[in-house]
Amino acid sequence: MDNSSKKFLENLLRIASPSGFEQEAVELWKNEAKIFTQSVQSDIHGNAIAKVVGRTDKIIMLAGHIDEIGFMVSYIDPEGYLYFNPIGGWDAQILPGQRVKIYTKDGQIIKGVIGRAPIHCLSSEARKQPVRIEDLWVDIGQSKEYVHKNISVGDYAVIDYEPEFWGDVLVSRGLDDKIGAFVALEVLKRVKIFQHSTDATICAVATVQEEIGLRGARTAAYHLNPLIGIAVDVTFSTDCPQTDKRKIGDMELGKGPVISVGPNINTQIYNLLVETAKEVNIPYQVEAAPGGTGTDANAIQLTRSGVATGLVSIPNRYMHSPCEMVNIHDVENAIKLITAFCASKKIRKTFNL
Repeated sequence: MDNSSKKFLENLLRIASPSGFEQEAVELWKNEAKIFTQSVQSDIHGNAIAKVVGRTDKIIMLAGHIDEIGFMVSYIDPEGYLYFNPIGGWDAQILPGQRVKIYTKDGQIIKGVIGRAPIHCLSSEARKQPVRIEDLWVDIGQSKEYVHKNISVGDYAVIDYEPEFWGDVLVSRGLDDKIGAFVALEVLKRVKIFQHSTDATICAVATVQEEIGLRGARTAAYHLNPLIGIAVDVTFSTDCPQTDKRKIGDMELGKGPVISVGPNINTQIYNLLVETAKEVNIPYQVEAAPGGTGTDANAIQLTRSGVATGLVSIPNRYMHSPCEMVNIHDVENAIKLITAFCASKKIRKTFNL
């Protein structure tokens, strides 16, 4: 990964983009895409689409969702404490004491902290109970007058956590799934800049609102009507304590991108991804997905009369937490794998391009 791509990734991770509020991240993604292709657009739903035209008008859609989990202010009490509801799936146990950034309707960014009664003030019975989001609040440390003047119901927030590279490891909030949106765009860049010969037209899509129901991928796929769709997401890395490989599978950081197999995945796409990985000597792992995957692949597969769909994932520790963790070599190998897949002549033969 070159320095310009690394800087773009870091900037993308810093931007808050909870579901429904992805606009700033989408604009950054689009501006990056405009550097190497002129065909960049947004649809009415907010998805960003960048295109490299191939020899035919048949489309391979590469989708990574650009939204992240976050919070929305739902009530402000008379004393100026903010109560909130989750955007997407949170584990409430990790929230007390976290710093947050609140994004107001007039463009301010106001910092706060998620508060809870100190353990000393909890009854012995309350100490045994799991944390509930409705029992937490955000405190911005300002007067009630300031709060009511500057913050409104409907303002959104994210955990205040900056991306950091620790050698080969990247730690950040929002890797689920800005890393997928990044991979999709990097594939398009390499197809364009390095003049990979492709029969199909390649469309990279930064999809929105995945965390609340795969919504952006559904509308983007309907609009593009692709022949092939590859979702790029994260999956559970099971090389840390308290993960059950018997249930989830054996996926590790640094062992390569994960290729999913199962009813959500077109068998020919799976086979081509595995064959491509072997041919270009890319390490890969396999994940069994016996049902719908809960990713954009699920929505893409069921679009119109159906799309030949695949799923390539980056192993991710501590998913849906402020400190998600991936290995940058897995990211780079996912880019190489999907780029080689898009340029493969076997696609022409298999799908009659």
